[in-house]
Amino acid sequence: MSLTQYSSSEFRRNAMRAQEAAKGAPVIITERGKPAHVLLSFEEYQRLTRQRRNIADALAMPGAF
Repeated sequence: MSLTQYSSSEFRRNAMRAQEAAKGAPVIITERGKPAHVLLSFEEYQRLTRQRRNIADALAMPGAF
């Protein structure tokens, strides 16, 4: 699974493109060159949070990305 990355200003200009990319893999949104946010499809979000106590536990599991 390859990740796509956008700066926050690129994301604002290309929100639709980022949404399309998020259908296949998480999209990293950076602020000042550092990862700040992740855009996921709703299906991926549900998969990560299914039967987990919280999103942090799900993201910490091996193979999450």
